[in-house]
Amino acid sequence: MLGGAGLAASSLLPAAADEVAALKGNLKHSVARWTFANQSVAQLCQTVKSLGFAAIDLVGPNDWPTLKAHGVYSSMCNGAELGLDKGFAGRQFHDELVQRYTRHIDLVADAGYRNLICFSGNRNGMDPLEGLSNAEAGLKRILGHAEKRGVLLVMELLNSKVDHPDYLCDHSAWGVELCKRIGSEHFGLLYDIYHMQIMEGDVIATIRQHHATFKHYHTAGVPGRHELGDDQELNYPAICRAIRETGFQGYLAQEFMPTAADPVRSLREAIRLCDV
Repeated sequence: MLGGAGLAASSLLPAAADEVAALKGNLKHSVARWTFANQSVAQLCQTVKSLGFAAIDLVGPNDWPTLKAHGVYSSMCNGAELGLDKGFAGRQFHDELVQRYTRHIDLVADAGYRNLICFSGNRNGMDPLEGLSNAEAGLKRILGHAEKRGVLLVMELLNSKVDHPDYLCDHSAWGVELCKRIGSEHFGLLYDIYHMQIMEGDVIATIRQHHATFKHYHTAGVPGRHELGDDQELNYPAICRAIRETGFQGYLAQEFMPTAADPVRSLREAIRLCDV
């Protein structure tokens, strides 16, 4: 996932105190654990703290004790899902998903966390309206428990054009309609900027129109899902200003795959770019 790039020893050293203090604090930053697979969870905890933030995305229960030991927050919990292709749009998966998510909601709440990711799964030939009805029915079986425990279920929007063929929740309109049907503050969407740029574009206008349903954000450069630099097509400072202006209180997590020789420097530059 890191394109063979090694981790320079200097990349793990804490940043200078004035550099850490420079973050504005208008947005809460995080990074997806899987994009730094060459670092242990403990090393990644040290890395994020050296860059001035303290959250890691897509971490499951086995690694929560390590995060807690380093004072790092699990900004998006995972581990209940059956995979990206087997989600709540498929009624055949509901019983197993309900069992897994009911248990995981308790794990998340007991650990003091809030966000738990979920997925629509693939179309598998079904009409999108049928998938909406199926997802609504399945999610409502666990929604009451999530509300009781204070856990937010967050369904990710993914592209079906490049990375996840046949994935159903691949347009913001489908996800927004699901949110309307669910009708709870304990269910929302993970608006992945990279994925939605590929599927529909119009990112800033969509954020302004539907921000109430967007509970979490992911970033990456388009095309390629790599660094957020000036060789890709998204204007991340403008996008992040739009997110900030909505009054967003959740997390913005970097989910790009570093290609540079120093991936920690890439992460530092991405955080600076998005820290508006």
